[in-house]
Amino acid sequence: MKISPAAGKPADPSMLVNIPRLITAYYAQQPDVSVPAQKVAFGTSGHRGSSLTNSFNEWHILAITQAICLYRKLNKIEGPLFLGIDTHALSE
Repeated sequence: MKISPAAGKPADPSMLVNIPRLITAYYAQQPDVSVPAQKVAFGTSGHRGSSLTNSFNEWHILAITQAICLYRKLNKIEGPLFLGIDTHALSE
């Protein structure tokens, strides 16, 4: 594996994500259901995407929550549901 020349050095500001822009995109944009790249997608550690590419935002969380509730209702699953949280910028 090739080691990046930036390894061990402070990140150049051009490499950093603009957090206010990320948060604004999360709440302001609506995904287009006809665009596959903007649909809900899961990886090995959960939902995947970025609010900057319209592939992870409040609409996705609402759809996932609705699907979980419907699944639990249809399968008569009662009791608590435990969800995890990570430390990414949009986790709060």
